[in-house]
Amino acid sequence: MTAHHFIADPSVSISRGLPLSEETGLGELTLSGFLRQVTERYADREALVEYDSGGHAVRWSYAELWERSADVAKALIAHGLGKGERVGILMTNRAEFLSATFGTALAGGVAATLSTFSTPAELEHLVASSACSILLIERHVLRKDFARMLIGIEPAIYTASPGALVSDRFPFLRHIAAIEGEAIGAVRGWADFLASGAEIPIERVTAHAATVTPADPGVLFFSSGSTGKPKGILSAHRGVTLQMWRMGPQQGLDDGVRTWTANGFFWSGNFAMAVGATLASGGSLILQRIFQPAEAIDLMEREKASFLFAWPHQWAQLQEAPNWQAADLSAMRHVDTESPLTAQPTIHTQWIEPRHCYGNTETFTLSTAYPANTSREVGGASHGVPLPGNILKIVDPLTGTAMPLGERGELAIKGPTLMLGYIGIPLDESLDEDGYFRTGDGGYLDANGRLFWEGRLNDIIKTGGANVSPIEIDDVLRTCPGVKIAQTVGVPDDLLGELVVSCIVPQDDAKLDEAAVQGFAKQWLASYKVPRRVLFFTQDDLSMTGSAKIKTADLRALASRSLATTA
Repeated sequence: MTAHHFIADPSVSISRGLPLSEETGLGELTLSGFLRQVTERYADREALVEYDSGGHAVRWSYAELWERSADVAKALIAHGLGKGERVGILMTNRAEFLSATFGTALAGGVAATLSTFSTPAELEHLVASSACSILLIERHVLRKDFARMLIGIEPAIYTASPGALVSDRFPFLRHIAAIEGEAIGAVRGWADFLASGAEIPIERVTAHAATVTPADPGVLFFSSGSTGKPKGILSAHRGVTLQMWRMGPQQGLDDGVRTWTANGFFWSGNFAMAVGATLASGGSLILQRIFQPAEAIDLMEREKASFLFAWPHQWAQLQEAPNWQAADLSAMRHVDTESPLTAQPTIHTQWIEPRHCYGNTETFTLSTAYPANTSREVGGASHGVPLPGNILKIVDPLTGTAMPLGERGELAIKGPTLMLGYIGIPLDESLDEDGYFRTGDGGYLDANGRLFWEGRLNDIIKTGGANVSPIEIDDVLRTCPGVKIAQTVGVPDDLLGELVVSCIVPQDDAKLDEAAVQGFAKQWLASYKVPRRVLFFTQDDLSMTGSAKIKTADLRALASRSLATTA
């Protein structure tokens, strides 16, 4: 799949993937078509398993996933959902997340997936930006009550009855339904929501799904960008489903793979590489709503997980769990040979994970890669070659002209999985004149067309598998009493990839400490955005440009030295 052609003047940094027409293993290129096709292939197989609050296993076959998704579609149609309208989905990894997402596709809508890490301020931004007309939520997630949170943002939700919501803050939002918890105001219960579609015939669902083409908008995912707030990234059905079909072979997954994950499906990588790859392989998703290491190990053992889709910081927590050493994880075949998890006594593996890869939400995860089981001799220190249909070039960050082969510059890419655009931003402001997306990341190409990614030109921090904007963090910290200057950087970290470190210059006579700054940040930021470390400096400690801007590279080095001396 990752064979490629390097078609370019040898002096120019351009690498091309295999023509999309030559890619094999693809199926229907709409989300509804994807679900129908995997259901036809694997109808009686188990598609997912999760455990309810009483510890009882809930299992859905592929046929049941189809039926439950059709039930959601019927309810959406009964609520007047039109083609292309957005349905907000605010849920952890649970069966209803999948039935809601696929059900939205069957009804002809666009699934807008919202992070359950959201604070009230972030949730308000997401709901407003998505312009969803129907919002499907999991009411209680840890200590959060999302119904109450929404009421705190928009009191009209409390005073309205179901179906009668009129909101100036969210002018398109008409209906809200919640899994678990009692109905309140305009928020109706899940069973009541589904019952509203009981009289809709399946033929209506089929008719709605038949209007959708691969070129139509399919999903709206959010990712933090350089503007400091999460950006809405609209993707076509084709882009999403191409990746869903690809990711099983890309990861070398077996037929019937059993995938454990607790990473949010509202992030594109997890949706494509866990949901898509597993279902396209006729496998089963072992769902865990909230990551709890000991519980995760019990699930893996009980359900004979063969693929563990997790981030390195979760590996360490699994290893520290009291039941790690004693668990029987002998079914776990898809663990990298160099992973520290192979120290577990029952794990024996020859699998090599797809180490050589690069991607982002704008391309609905991977855009360059070598497949699983690629040796270091072949992949080297690269991040792979373009996937089919993709063209990658390295450009001068200032002029946009292609760099000579081997020279460093900004990564620019175009191809069939590229986003339709950012919500609220004209497409010509997101792409260059040749239709390439300028990623803001730096690197170079070699003579074999391999990408060598070297980091962000725009200073986005990648921590624990998530992208974090330092601008967003700094906008919050600068409002913290006693803070004069705040600048956040990513410092290399073996566990998380990068550590979120905020560097503070206090106001004169201010009494600030690390805990106080972190406590303030927790009021406004999702947990993974709260700085892991807060360092204090004087203004003279900081290197400044001629225009009085802090030199980020120098600050990152200063922070690294400071952390090293206090370790």
